[in-house]
Amino acid sequence: MMAAKSSDEFTGRMFETINSMLLDMLAAVARKDYDDRRRRQARGQAKAKAQGLYKGRAEDVERNDGIGCMIAAGQSWSSIQAATGCSRATIAKIAKRVKQAA
Repeated sequence: MMAAKSSDEFTGRMFETINSMLLDMLAAVARKDYDDRRRRQARGQAKAKAQGLYKGRAEDVERNDGIGCMIAAGQSWSSIQAATGCSRATIAKIAKRVKQAA
């Protein structure tokens, strides 16, 4: 009876170890895939930039002009963010432009 209990304990620990090892292996494979995709994407973007085909995302001039007007009118960044749905980084970038223009 005692041998069966220790065998079950051994089997349980063995399965736990194997499961942990498999999870670690899957995590390593997923990380390698992620790094490979990021590297290939960066290489493709660099190639496109060198050929003059990749210029990045176009600026939303109309929205940014509206944000500039709101900043000049003294509205808070939070109210601008709520009204436009843009990020605080975008508001900061436009506030810097407005400050330099003034």
